[in-house]
Amino acid sequence: MTTDLNFIASRFALSAPVKGIETLGDGFINDTFIVRTEGGAPDYILQRKNKRIFPDVPAMMENIRKVTDHIRRGVEAAGGDTLREVMTVVPTLDGELCFMDAEGEYWAVTIFISDTVAYNRADTEKLARMGGVGIGKFQAQLADFDEPLSETIKGFHNMRHRFEQWDASVSRDAAGRVGSLTAEIAWIESRREEMMSFWSKVEDGTIPTRVTHNDTKINNILFDRQERVLCVIDLDTVMPATALNDFGDAIRTYANTGDEDDRDLARVGLSLGMFAAYADGYLSQRAATLSPSELEWLAFSARYITFEQVLRFLMDYIDGDTYYKIKSPDHNLVRTHAQYRLLCSMEEQYEDMCRIVSETAAKYLG
Repeated sequence: MTTDLNFIASRFALSAPVKGIETLGDGFINDTFIVRTEGGAPDYILQRKNKRIFPDVPAMMENIRKVTDHIRRGVEAAGGDTLREVMTVVPTLDGELCFMDAEGEYWAVTIFISDTVAYNRADTEKLARMGGVGIGKFQAQLADFDEPLSETIKGFHNMRHRFEQWDASVSRDAAGRVGSLTAEIAWIESRREEMMSFWSKVEDGTIPTRVTHNDTKINNILFDRQERVLCVIDLDTVMPATALNDFGDAIRTYANTGDEDDRDLARVGLSLGMFAAYADGYLSQRAATLSPSELEWLAFSARYITFEQVLRFLMDYIDGDTYYKIKSPDHNLVRTHAQYRLLCSMEEQYEDMCRIVSETAAKYLG
């Protein structure tokens, strides 16, 4: 990268001179750096936001400002540490939430939260429960949020939108693969009515729209040294949706006994232990603030989100692999089969999933 990072950093209201700037993380979506400062001042996270994924970065940053301001007020009222228990957006010298460079790229800065513990993968029931506590706490902090938010990614988890894309993709048959996918297409079509029935409950308000994180992997949750949740980070995808999306997507990843692209389908399935652990952590924070309809459909959300991923992987394979990065010509088809096996496992254990949710909610509701 030839960008002058020191110049970019100088456009923000940092509290001390910059000592150095280092790359941080893998940068799959955004380019991320840590800005080291002089003296005892805090360090900062500097990010170049991916405007191809997030076409309206200023609106995205406004979402983040609104959400973090709301959480900060709650933390302050509870006597917490507002520099550690919520992300802090640092404005530019002009008071804006992001800076656009000469190439039209957007940059944003937040305060780096030091002395934290983070995990790359939830591979034990203990970590699964901790992840549930993290996302549940984040949602609970925003349960009374009532400001408008922008839709950061259009149609995200919107099944009506996904089926419109799907129908066009199958009709187009861009890569000439539809003829060899009779069974896989039938998997999608046999569940269309059920998935649309769920989505219609979101559309008509039976399942309420709230603030959701939409990227629930455990490395987006920071813990202190005593393994208590500090805060949730990486808020680029925060937007209005059903709270169930976060639960379902977390279960899809945390509770899968195999890999998302596992070629050995015998390894793939839903771990009820991991499901129960995440549900316990989540409902310990959320049982009191979820509506009866949300509790009723909480377990189904895992099936819904996993089905959506089956559809998206298969659709990309039909389109000629234009969206997801692939490591082999059949990678998207392999992903389709692995996610479908996970979906079937969820369907086979659905009664147990519902029972676990009901019993866990009852425990926390008294």
